[in-house]
Amino acid sequence: MTRRRIGQACAGVALVGGFCVAQTAPAQAAAPDYPVGGSASGYASWVSTPDANPPGVNVPCTPSAAHPRPVVLLEGTTSRITHSFARIGPLLADQGYCVYGLNYGDTQLTASTGGVIGAMGDIPTSARQVSGFVDKVLAQTGAAKVDIVGWSQGGGPLPRYYLQNLGGASKVDSLVGLAPSNYGTSFFGVLSLIGAVQNATGVDFLSASGAPAFDQQLNTSPFTKALNAHGDTVPGVHYTVIETRLDDVVTPYTNAFLKGPGATNIVLQQQCPLDGTDHLGIIYDNNAIQDVLNALGPRVPNFKPSCQAALPLVGTPGLGGLPG
Repeated sequence: MTRRRIGQACAGVALVGGFCVAQTAPAQAAAPDYPVGGSASGYASWVSTPDANPPGVNVPCTPSAAHPRPVVLLEGTTSRITHSFARIGPLLADQGYCVYGLNYGDTQLTASTGGVIGAMGDIPTSARQVSGFVDKVLAQTGAAKVDIVGWSQGGGPLPRYYLQNLGGASKVDSLVGLAPSNYGTSFFGVLSLIGAVQNATGVDFLSASGAPAFDQQLNTSPFTKALNAHGDTVPGVHYTVIETRLDDVVTPYTNAFLKGPGATNIVLQQQCPLDGTDHLGIIYDNNAIQDVLNALGPRVPNFKPSCQAALPLVGTPGLGGLPG
């Protein structure tokens, strides 16, 4: 995939070989070339500037005929968009997409950590934030619908609640989830144990501490059961789940998968045996990002990415874009 670079501009004429040359038709502006981050820059920006936007994200934009739907990025639990989408955000923008992202679900933990810890609030409340944000993106861009790309909570229960309960299905064409917690998680039994203690004591200390989203993502939680009680997809929306067998947060990893009509479930290791990424590294995994691009369009059936080695925590090592 070729990334397009921004060129110098001449007043009313084109720059050719370093000289301004008049042409019979105006030259078409090239798409921006935003710096693409990796895990190191993503984690660093998360700590140093947690409210920053990744390059190319939340930049005023008019959708093109090739990419008529803006992409809305939704972070994972505890994260911020500057970390969750340090690689995906600029790559999508460089491909010509209008890209927007939202930091949602702030709680007292967000304030007490200087804005670092986010996406911990009550999921239905966060979904209402997403609803308002999508409406603003549609109004600003003039688009009829958006696509959503999310990680963990942001790719599963949060946008699915919006689609099911807040009228989002009429405004969203595709939901692409990276390691989403669609059927909740036991976190290797740890969250299940916490839930049992809370039930026994009658004290919901996760919610009291500013982390109700943890409670709600339990595989046994009332929220998770209600979300999936009447089917896990909504007609008219395309769903793509991209998951790693080595997911160490959504456990078992199969809890990421959707069962309803319109859903495509992808296991990275079936596409690329070199892929050793986990839950935290998948957002920097170029194999997974190629699947994201295919899910946004052209949606080639049985698509397989150009296989690259990927590691836990860091995904595809280093900075940079996708294979050419």
